[in-house]
Amino acid sequence: MQTPKMFDLPPPHSTDLNPDEWLSAYDYELPEDRIAQVPVVPRDSSKLLVVDHLLYQHRIFQDLPQLLQPGDLLVLNNTRVIPARLLGRKVPSLQSEVPSVSVEVFLLEPRGEDCWLALVKPGRRLKPGAQIEFGEPHSPLLRAQVIETDEATRGRILKFESNDERDFDQALATLGQVPLPPYIQSHAAQPEQYQTVFAAAPGAVAAPTAGLHFTPALLNTLTKEGILQAYVTLHVGIGTFRPVEVEHITDHAMHSEWVEIPEETVRLIQETQARGGRIIAVGTTVVRSLEGVATQQGVLEPYCGKVNLFIYPGGYDWKVIDGLITNFHLPRSSLLMLVSALVGRERLMELYCEAIMQGYRFYSFGDAMLILPEACVEVRKEF
Repeated sequence: MQTPKMFDLPPPHSTDLNPDEWLSAYDYELPEDRIAQVPVVPRDSSKLLVVDHLLYQHRIFQDLPQLLQPGDLLVLNNTRVIPARLLGRKVPSLQSEVPSVSVEVFLLEPRGEDCWLALVKPGRRLKPGAQIEFGEPHSPLLRAQVIETDEATRGRILKFESNDERDFDQALATLGQVPLPPYIQSHAAQPEQYQTVFAAAPGAVAAPTAGLHFTPALLNTLTKEGILQAYVTLHVGIGTFRPVEVEHITDHAMHSEWVEIPEETVRLIQETQARGGRIIAVGTTVVRSLEGVATQQGVLEPYCGKVNLFIYPGGYDWKVIDGLITNFHLPRSSLLMLVSALVGRERLMELYCEAIMQGYRFYSFGDAMLILPEACVEVRKEF
């Protein structure tokens, strides 16, 4: 197999910039057959690239208890993916209008009681005032009205109303579909395979994919080995996967995300740090939750609200986490930049090249990487 191509070229007229600030420095070519279409079974049999101070090794996810230390704390995201994809019909507003225009709605985030920000197709036919029906043509279970256009996302604010005694959540559970990322073309994956085994708080439109590798048996083994677990909630939105589009990445505007960090999790983190244990984030969503709140509030504390922290190399002083479990991310994404800030961009690109050469599977249903604290670049806590 040919060595995968990595891009590290300066943008025009920007020769004086730090290379870590070039968007093109976060590009790489991925063979199409490396994009995982279905998860492995069992979940914890996925490959695991373990990154230490100077070395790396190839393991499987089931080995995690041997790779961590008693007293470490895993922090996981317990969000649950909602059936955010709805198929319906536009209600004709004029007798001359086509009677059956199919509509696809992708829910993004709630905007008040029974109101949601959503992406809609075809957008040109769904202007403010338009009505959409979902369910059987003569007895629709759910209706929605377009309230306004959202300029930031080019989506629509929809006001939903159920046509029977079921509330919106019940109607959504009946009519909606769990959305898979667009790069997953296979229909073999089951909806529950796109949920973590500890998913508890509905609200995400995409899974926190690093958590998909855990099984109940593995979590039990970790507990028996003295490796504790705590939870945060970050409802993953569509903005998480959107590519950075500005050549100088420091100009990127990060999207806001809804986060909840309970008091119990803050307590466990503080106790772990006090006894010299290590905080291992399971996924970039956990990193953005903990570091986002610690940065925004000045200290890690119980929190419920939005954060929008953008982490990239050279632009952030770490406050909470020591290590990270993560999947392999899309080129030019803010997620790739976040991981680069932890382990170093050049080294991360080398590790991605190694993973491609060794047949690792990428993206949501793909394999994982464990970045141990010894591998992290200038990780420090500020409490």
